[in-house]
Amino acid sequence: MGAEEQFHELAFYTLAHADPCFIHQHVVDAFAAQNASESDKPIKVAFALIGLYLHVENGCTGREVQAAHVRLARDKRAWPRFSLPGARGAITAADVIAAAPGSDRDRMIEAWCRSVWEAFAESHEMVAQLVPREAPHDP
Repeated sequence: MGAEEQFHELAFYTLAHADPCFIHQHVVDAFAAQNASESDKPIKVAFALIGLYLHVENGCTGREVQAAHVRLARDKRAWPRFSLPGARGAITAADVIAAAPGSDRDRMIEAWCRSVWEAFAESHEMVAQLVPREAPHDP
């Protein structure tokens, strides 16, 4: 199963998930950052890393991350390009899919997000500067 198929399987799982925290957003961000290429638009990588930052470092739910993305998308600025590390985390979508659906898979999604975020350590400060202090929890 290729990366896109793995993403689609996880998307099906998370979109059907009953948790109101909307873990689907975390899957979208982890996958986008882990599979980013130099040809991707800067906003794609910036938003993926912002989402991971808000979740991993600030404990934001997927709904809160989604709302922050909407607010940040209103800012029609030029988004910076991020250096893409060669290794993007030890955990992949395949590892997440291999975990049993339910709490095991949900914990693996959390571990995946942390793994990808840690792989982008050189970008952490730059990402944090892109997020207004009020962004994570504004209604």
